[in-house]
Amino acid sequence: MSTVYFTSDHHFGHKLIIDFESRPFAGVEDMNQAMIDSWNAVVGKEDKVFHLGDFSFLNQEATREIIRALNGYKILILGNHDRGRGRDWWLEAGFNEVSEYPLVYKDFFILSHEPMYMNKHMPYVNVHGHIHGQKYEGSSYFNICVEHWNYTPLSFEQIRDKVVVSEEG
Repeated sequence: MSTVYFTSDHHFGHKLIIDFESRPFAGVEDMNQAMIDSWNAVVGKEDKVFHLGDFSFLNQEATREIIRALNGYKILILGNHDRGRGRDWWLEAGFNEVSEYPLVYKDFFILSHEPMYMNKHMPYVNVHGHIHGQKYEGSSYFNICVEHWNYTPLSFEQIRDKVVVSEEG
């Protein structure tokens, strides 16, 4: 049985993100390999991964090599750093599906790159990236940025269980 995972903001090939976000890597090659290893440690070949944007700063060939190295069926929701390249670029690089817009998953989770406005009367949880080490308060937001989760994708069940716990507590 396959598992569904979520992650965002890898910034493959982005040297400056190491300093910007105090990432624990010696350099960009070390960061890229560690994040590939962390991904493949949990994601199997038959699993599905929603990447919520800002995937790679590398050229298409180098990005394609990284995508090939990552397990799973990969769906990209374009982030602010991805949009300049367009859907076709990312499909050619190897993503199985690419969306320019947020998606609704299981009629309850809104998947987006940037956090979306969520008022207390909306019965949804916004799983998002973009804000890296920061965090929005409240049970309506779930920041899936790699900095919060040891550079490892989280499964749907992990997110669901954390959201349920935060709503109860």
